[in-house]
Amino acid sequence: MISVRRALNALVVACLVFIVYVVFTGSISPYDAITGAVAAVVVGLLFSNITLSNAKKALDPRRWYHLVIYALRYFTVDETLAHVDVIKRILHPKKPVNPAIVKVPYDVETDYAKTAVACSITNTPGTVVVEVNEEEKVFYVHWIDAKTLKPEEAKNYISGVFEKYSKKIFD
Repeated sequence: MISVRRALNALVVACLVFIVYVVFTGSISPYDAITGAVAAVVVGLLFSNITLSNAKKALDPRRWYHLVIYALRYFTVDETLAHVDVIKRILHPKKPVNPAIVKVPYDVETDYAKTAVACSITNTPGTVVVEVNEEEKVFYVHWIDAKTLKPEEAKNYISGVFEKYSKKIFD
């Protein structure tokens, strides 16, 4: 017998999968709606225990609000500034490059939050997470123009904003 908690988790995962399916197919024709619903229910039942531990957290509108705000900021501000910086370095070879691998501490707790911060760092041009040390709670980040080697200062430059939102969304 399936527990109420597992059923709720499966329902939430299925809804999220269905939304992603509709967004990526770009269609809500009857065929796509039925195919998406079937796929979503199967995925929800099979993977709800490993993808979601608390469905109530996933349904919290405040978390969704912070996710939307973060996504808008990340894709419009952070990504744009990083791309412009890297483009300048490519087009102006005399612009100084100061590469280094820096230690960047993190304060988030859940695996989802750590992954979100690490992916945000890596997806931003000019920085790449090369290692995650969970015992020390640090990322080792290759930074194309290291402005500091001090961990706390590097955190402010590299991941401060990402952590702020990841905590509100995932922790």
